[in-house]
Amino acid sequence: MSITPSTKTPRPRTSRFALVSAVTLGLLGGPVALAAPADASASLRGCTVEALKPSLRDHQIDFRIKVDCNGNKTVQIKQLRFEDERGRRHDDLTGVSWFWRSLDRHDDSVTIHNYVDRHRSQRVYQLVSFRVRSGNSDNWSDWSSWDKSEVLSVWQWR
Repeated sequence: MSITPSTKTPRPRTSRFALVSAVTLGLLGGPVALAAPADASASLRGCTVEALKPSLRDHQIDFRIKVDCNGNKTVQIKQLRFEDERGRRHDDLTGVSWFWRSLDRHDDSVTIHNYVDRHRSQRVYQLVSFRVRSGNSDNWSDWSSWDKSEVLSVWQWR
């Protein structure tokens, strides 16, 4: 055993914190990336709502939402429309819409169409969230997680 002092200097607290944070993020980041859903729709209380890829109709963009329910249900849907700003930190919110649909046990799936004018070249997508109630009750479910559509690229020809 030696009584000579150590020549190592202790690491500052901030560098130890940064090292622990980096290791923690690395361990948590892997499983989170692998946990992505295999299907692009959300289901809740017997209803499935899917944000479909927007489509181009003449000079308008059709932001479509597919709704399918089992039984007598009412669905409230919130739609957020975005322009995809590749390379930027945040995409531009271009609009918000709300929809209510009542479906009975005889209804097949329903597609909601929301036509929006396009003004220039852009890349667009939508996010949808919904909640459900059965029959005529006032008991709504919680809101679903957000479902993101594929991105549509629209180019302006001159």
